[in-house]
Amino acid sequence: MSVFEMFDKRPRRGWLYLLITAFITSLVVWSATGIEFKGLTNKGVEVAYGMVYGLTHPDTNMLFSLSTDAVPYLLFQTMAIAILGTVFGAILAVPFSFLQSENIVGRPVAFVTRAFILLIRTIPSFVWALVWIRVTGPGPFCGVVTQSVCSIGMISKMFTTAIEDLDNGIIESLDAAGCNTFEKIRVGVLPQLYASFISTTIYRFDINLKDASVLGIVGAGGIGAALQQAINSRRWGIVGAFLSGLIVLVIIIEFASTRIRKKLATGE
Repeated sequence: MSVFEMFDKRPRRGWLYLLITAFITSLVVWSATGIEFKGLTNKGVEVAYGMVYGLTHPDTNMLFSLSTDAVPYLLFQTMAIAILGTVFGAILAVPFSFLQSENIVGRPVAFVTRAFILLIRTIPSFVWALVWIRVTGPGPFCGVVTQSVCSIGMISKMFTTAIEDLDNGIIESLDAAGCNTFEKIRVGVLPQLYASFISTTIYRFDINLKDASVLGIVGAGGIGAALQQAINSRRWGIVGAFLSGLIVLVIIIEFASTRIRKKLATGE
């Protein structure tokens, strides 16, 4: 059969593509009707100008001071919250990830565990912070607890995907050898998952570092509360100092984490 004959016998799906395009277009139009743009307010323009001015004229005293309300200390606190929240979340996510894996515990247990993890993932981190701040009180500890809980949802899902992608032949061989569930996990599964687990944990740390600066707005520690106070009082030099410190920290962490994940993935 020639190429032209094959082309003539191709599936005719133009109507399907047209229907999908019409649906997406109508969805965009419908969404646009629910959004009303009233222009920029005078205060909004002032804030935008102030942010740009602050980034170009940061307060150097705040950048290099060692006091507890200066940039280095607050950045250190923000990073500490992200590190502890990620580590505790990753440790707690390990058992949940195995309980979600059908090839390890079976479908009924996996279904119940996935429903529980889905409940955790459904609630945004900002809402979790508002909940935990009533339990632990304001401060960095609330940020650590919030990030630990939020990390469980994402990390356990990624861990579960890696576990379920394993070769079932390994599990079957361990079954034939008479290994129980814990022995299968310790001997046959974990050694193959270390690189994936570490890479996922580092990726979550990137997210937690950015979230930690936002959670401070509700009193969960870190640089967020000080940044919001500086914006409200229109101290743009201090705002620029905080933002400059955050930008430098995020760039350094992003560069380091990318190199580590690449080394884990390729060995180079």
